[in-house]
Amino acid sequence: MMKLPKSAVLELTFKCNHKCKFCSCPWYAPKSKYPCGQELDLFQWKKSIDRLYDLGVETFSISGGECLLKDCLADILLYIKESSWERGKPSGIVLISNGLQMSKDYLQLFRLCNVHLSMSLPGLATFEEHTGVDNAEGVLHWFQEAQRMGMNTTMNVTITKKNYHELFETLSVGLINGASSVLINRFLPGGRGLRYQHELALTNDQLNGMLDTTEEVLTLSDRYGQTGTEIPLCAIRSPKKYKRLAFGTKCAAAKDFFVIDPAGQIRTCNHSPRIVGNILDDNLITDKDYWNLFANSEYHPSVCVSCNHINKCDCGCREVSNILHGSPCGVDSSAIENVMIKQDLQQKKGKALHV
Repeated sequence: MMKLPKSAVLELTFKCNHKCKFCSCPWYAPKSKYPCGQELDLFQWKKSIDRLYDLGVETFSISGGECLLKDCLADILLYIKESSWERGKPSGIVLISNGLQMSKDYLQLFRLCNVHLSMSLPGLATFEEHTGVDNAEGVLHWFQEAQRMGMNTTMNVTITKKNYHELFETLSVGLINGASSVLINRFLPGGRGLRYQHELALTNDQLNGMLDTTEEVLTLSDRYGQTGTEIPLCAIRSPKKYKRLAFGTKCAAAKDFFVIDPAGQIRTCNHSPRIVGNILDDNLITDKDYWNLFANSEYHPSVCVSCNHINKCDCGCREVSNILHGSPCGVDSSAIENVMIKQDLQQKKGKALHV
């Protein structure tokens, strides 16, 4: 039996009450051919959770779509909690929400089930422009309520060219209103975001400014945060200066976590449009070649193979490379400028050897 990562992301529903321009859900991609299928019911999710525990999965993250729209969400959370205790391995759950359907009843449920709530706040003045919904104040309200109930929460900020100018204010206001920590994500093309990538994608200067601004806010507020998606090490100008912000340069897909969509279909990560198996099938992973590319980190771009940092950097998001270039072995857009310099140096070196 193939070894699975220790963490599974359960995307409970295809439905969402936001229309985020930066959304990477593959079923929202322009002219998407993603086979959504019938959403799993409560019985099927319970069966899937049992199987995942039996296969070594230890922790769960809950998302969607918008998971608060799933009618059996409460039953699923309670089942995960009870199952973990029965197995002698009690653990928390991370739940990612846009906050539009949030209520005190949900917060009480989350506290009961040891759920860590992560809510999206993609800007203040630009919130509606990004999501199609005017609810920045609503998200801030639920951060306040969660804090009053003694709950730790995470502010999840996807940073784009449109909200970059208000990042300091967005992070500061979110923390002032009760968020305990920060998770930042640079915009990555995928899903609905493919339609808007040219107006949302950060420049290399903005990428580094994103890191600097987040570090500044975290230092001033005495908080900590991290990035949610890997960044090419060559794209970061001063990686050693960040003390409050932890950033990843290695891809965790199919190694630390994997994703199960609302119909039970398995993907290497939430950005990926490629299905590699189904949780309800006897043979869990059927596209083993693609899975192993990620599980064994066999996807580095050829221009990066000779890099001195190859053992601690996966050259950016490999799934974005697959979406944009048709192969997970392509170049992440954040590193294009640096990779072009590498290619030029390699070409000059090659020519010098033949002189």
